[in-house]
Amino acid sequence: MSNQNNISKLKELPESIKQFGGLISIIIIIFLAFFILNKMFGQGDELVAKMKAEEEKIAQERKLNKLISSLPSGILVSFDGTDNFKLTDELYEAVCNATKLIPQRAIMGANFLNYRAHEIYTINGNKISETFVKWDKEKNKCFAGFVVSGKNVGVDETITVRGEALSFLSTGIDTRVYFIKNF
Repeated sequence: MSNQNNISKLKELPESIKQFGGLISIIIIIFLAFFILNKMFGQGDELVAKMKAEEEKIAQERKLNKLISSLPSGILVSFDGTDNFKLTDELYEAVCNATKLIPQRAIMGANFLNYRAHEIYTINGNKISETFVKWDKEKNKCFAGFVVSGKNVGVDETITVRGEALSFLSTGIDTRVYFIKNF
C-alpha cells in the first residue's frame, strides 16, 4: 500500500518537476555507465605515457627555441681559429639537438666528396629522401647527413652521406647545418 501511495504522489507532482527528475536520472545513469566502463577498460596508461612524452618534447622544443633566439645571427662554429661565433661544448650540443634543416649548400658541399651520391642526386632531380641531424653522445659530436635514392628514376641504389656538422647558420628564428665534414 505504501508503494501505491508513493506512486500516486509522484503522479500528482507538476510536469516540470517530473521532467527535471528524469533529467537528473539520465545524468546519473550516464555517469555510472562511464564510471563502470572506465573501471573495466582501465585508465589508458599507454595513452597517458604518450601524452607525457609529447609534453616533455614540447617543453624541450620551447627551451631550444629560446636558446636559438638568444644566439647571434650568422655562422656558429664548434672550433677555434675563426672570427665566427664559437659555440661552447654545451651550446654545440644544444644547437645540434635544435637543428632540423640542412640547406642545399651543405648538401652540395658534402656531395662534392661523394661522386656517386652527387650523380644520383642529379639524376633524380635533386631530391633528398631523408635528412638528419643527430648528437652522438659517445663521440660528443654532431653528425648530419642525408639519403639520396634513385628508385624513382630506375636506379636501384640508395646512398647515405653522413659527416660531422662543423658549423651552423643561425637566422634568429632557426638554425641550419652550414658545413658537413664527411671525409
